[in-house]
Amino acid sequence: MNKEDILIVSALEVETQNQLDDYKVFYTGVGKVNATYNLMDYLLGRCLDKPKLIINYGTGASKHFKDKIVDCTKFIQGDMDAEELGFNKGTTPYEDDVPTLLDYSQSDIVNPLKYNLTCYTGDKFRTPGQYEDVVDMEAYALAKVCWFKNIDFISYKYITDDGSADDWKENCSKGVNQFKEILKSYVL
Repeated sequence: MNKEDILIVSALEVETQNQLDDYKVFYTGVGKVNATYNLMDYLLGRCLDKPKLIINYGTGASKHFKDKIVDCTKFIQGDMDAEELGFNKGTTPYEDDVPTLLDYSQSDIVNPLKYNLTCYTGDKFRTPGQYEDVVDMEAYALAKVCWFKNIDFISYKYITDDGSADDWKENCSKGVNQFKEILKSYVL
């Protein structure tokens, strides 16, 4: 794959430290709404060629992987909760055509790490629960846009904390060098 075939999507420039200038990088802002709106706007209006692969790079929280970079290939809208209406947690009501778990783990995407973790996306900075691999604020939204646009997707998260905002602030820019090493697996 060529660099031109890849779009790297991050929420904030502080996460990449402007160290990915050799690639097409797009910043969405924080949260699911910003991620969805800005990526769709980019793909529909500013993108000359549809990317073959979107790689999300950013930060996340986990109880098990602090100070490591991990891959996420499965995505759940972690704060969608309409159980009172009879829907399972994570399921968007009346959206029968979109699976609750967006799973890219079985695709042909290069994945040098192969953790194949599940990322639970929500609009609240929070501590991961007992059964949650990684939590973040954008990956599910980006994965859903890619699902609708039929674009391959993978997410790499540098685990800055286990739910501590102070740890995130201190560590949010530390993973970009590890991510740059992973990117070498994608380019011919």
